[in-house]
Amino acid sequence: MQRLTMLVSPEGQWLLPESEEFFQLLNDPAPDYDAVAFAVKNLGCIKFDVVEKSIIELELHPRIVELSALLAAQQAIVQSNVSLFRLKFFDGAWQSEISSSPEHIVGRLSELCTPEFSPPATDRFLVEPRDMSTLFCDDDNVLRPLAQKWRVAFAQFDPSVVGLAVTQNLLPRLMIAGIRPPQGEPTWRFIGNGHRWIGNDYQLRGVGESVQNMPDKDYGAWATEYYKSVATSHLPRYDVVTGTIQFEDEAGRPRRSYRYERLMLPWKTPSGEVLVTMCSRPMGNVAPKSSGASTPPLSMNAAISE
Repeated sequence: MQRLTMLVSPEGQWLLPESEEFFQLLNDPAPDYDAVAFAVKNLGCIKFDVVEKSIIELELHPRIVELSALLAAQQAIVQSNVSLFRLKFFDGAWQSEISSSPEHIVGRLSELCTPEFSPPATDRFLVEPRDMSTLFCDDDNVLRPLAQKWRVAFAQFDPSVVGLAVTQNLLPRLMIAGIRPPQGEPTWRFIGNGHRWIGNDYQLRGVGESVQNMPDKDYGAWATEYYKSVATSHLPRYDVVTGTIQFEDEAGRPRRSYRYERLMLPWKTPSGEVLVTMCSRPMGNVAPKSSGASTPPLSMNAAISE
């Protein structure tokens, strides 16, 4: 049986098991043990076997696989002409699955490699997750082109991402945070000028600052956890968000209620920093909770978002 075995390193490089580069990764020039199994279970490599040019077998320890390795394996699957896949993964014990769909295997890899995320508990913000597949099928949703770009680019960020935001009139609604692995704090890299609720000068002075240091500190801390989750899971989020925020508009009037669609996408960069783009679409007015006396609804700022 003809079998070609390769490994994807944590950095997303393809290695042959007997190559000098592989032994350098092991830091062992003459291993007397199953070096491939060790690299998979302990170093975060993905074993990639092509059998008779008709079957792809993947073996991995999902909880230690890095983004670069995951994306390299997913790209190879999408570009292959193979119609049968066997997925072997370690979850306390070795599990095995078989599929004839490359799309299913790509999605399954993302699910397996996603760290568990518990949204921050708060009464101020309600997050309703949406199915990303509905966004891809909605021709009228202004957020769809950005989601498509992320998918076809295999999450690789380049200047064309911003160019697309410009041509689709999304740039004012865009925010970009950078997170350096493994557990860096999200830092603003770009804040679109459509986010007037955050303050007229924050679009400039906020760049380079930590997300959690936003004028509304509770909101900043809440948003930070979502940026971290998207960066570490390497998976997008598509939500509807309803909540309140403490700020004043240009006339000094408090505006607190908002509801919007939110699309968060993780992008890899040559420097290793993960960029998370957040683009939003307002959905209408929200009436605040009354404390007793009748209070007229606070209309939502036309440009409010995260």
